[in-house]
Amino acid sequence: MLTRSNWDWEPGTREIANIRQWQDKFNWVEEPHASPDGEKIAAIVNLAEGEFNVCLNEDTWETVFDKIWHLSFAPNGRLTAVVSEMGEWTVAVDGKTWDNRFAYVWNIMFSPDGSNIAAAVQQDMAYGMALNNDVWEETFSNMTHPTLSPDGTRTAAAVQVADFGEGEIHKFQKGAFTAALDGKAWEKQFVNVWKLAISADGQKLAAEVRLNLYDYTIAVNGTPWEKTFDCVWEPIFHPQNDAVIAPVRTNGGWFLAQDGQILWDRKFVQLWHQMTSQNGNKLAAIVAPKFGRWTIAVDGKPWSVSFKDLLTDAVFSPDGNRIAAIAKNDDRWLIVVDGVVWQNTFDRVWQPVFSADSEAVAAKIEKNGKFSIAVNDHVWDQAFDTIWDPVFSPEGDKILLRTLQDGSYTRRVLSLNEILR
Repeated sequence: MLTRSNWDWEPGTREIANIRQWQDKFNWVEEPHASPDGEKIAAIVNLAEGEFNVCLNEDTWETVFDKIWHLSFAPNGRLTAVVSEMGEWTVAVDGKTWDNRFAYVWNIMFSPDGSNIAAAVQQDMAYGMALNNDVWEETFSNMTHPTLSPDGTRTAAAVQVADFGEGEIHKFQKGAFTAALDGKAWEKQFVNVWKLAISADGQKLAAEVRLNLYDYTIAVNGTPWEKTFDCVWEPIFHPQNDAVIAPVRTNGGWFLAQDGQILWDRKFVQLWHQMTSQNGNKLAAIVAPKFGRWTIAVDGKPWSVSFKDLLTDAVFSPDGNRIAAIAKNDDRWLIVVDGVVWQNTFDRVWQPVFSADSEAVAAKIEKNGKFSIAVNDHVWDQAFDTIWDPVFSPEGDKILLRTLQDGSYTRRVLSLNEILR
């Protein structure tokens, strides 16, 4: 198990590999990927026409494949990819393939600890999910919105369970879609089913559903909420009590609802991307208090600051008392923490991360075509061709940076003081 406390947190710099040397060995080298702990760098490489492999820290996998795509490291450091052998697709983990083969594989998902890997699959025009090589026993003629449970042990998707032709509108309106958990479909059918969520204990499945041409609601384990709405967005489960929370549109505005009842008494022009703190004590969402202005509301109260273009990638701190997000105004990207906008602006920003003690906020940033990081509104004085998201040490006093410059991939551990000085 790759845990952050076991990583090398000794301050210093180590070159792991030089990507430019790979370019002399292969026809071409695709986008590199760095492992979470920074100890590995990998990329898909082409050997010849129809021959692909993965190069990992100078070495290649034993097997050569027809095609490889979606290379990515799991949270526990395992290297995964979707691979094709003899025209059949499957998942490879550290170079070893799943036994099952498919006509198509997509949407690789990981459990938080990386021990479970799921994928959407299609074989003989039938769709289902595979979890660690185990495939749903029942498959479907159509499938969307593949979903993995929080613990990574269960899979779900929106599926089509009744056939209808292009002109058979009456069959469509009767309802041909539902949701399936581990391949077992709900009995009740809907006109449409969209994004889903699985409860922390894996016992409940919630989904956006359309009951008819005009009425929308949330269904939980196949049972719709008693109230219907003009529209709904993706539901989530409360981490402590399994209540289902979703944005709903009614009476000309957007509200937040819990188990079918309006939770926040204030309506917004738009409301979505709701989230709870890890302890479940606070609830926040991205909202538009008025048309064309975006901010965050915490327990129904919006920040005083708002943004014209967008606000996205909001995240709670580990202690649940702080929120960071990225925003955009007039083509400039901003970082906003607890409703306060950092003075530095950027050409582009990625989702902020908090230290374990919730005191420090860091983010990958781009300025003038180069990449660096910013911590607590201090921009590091070094920039690179590529940089990956920063990672804080368990104590929060150091930060791991994975950088690529002139082909040299380097692992760096810095004291926060080196950036904040």
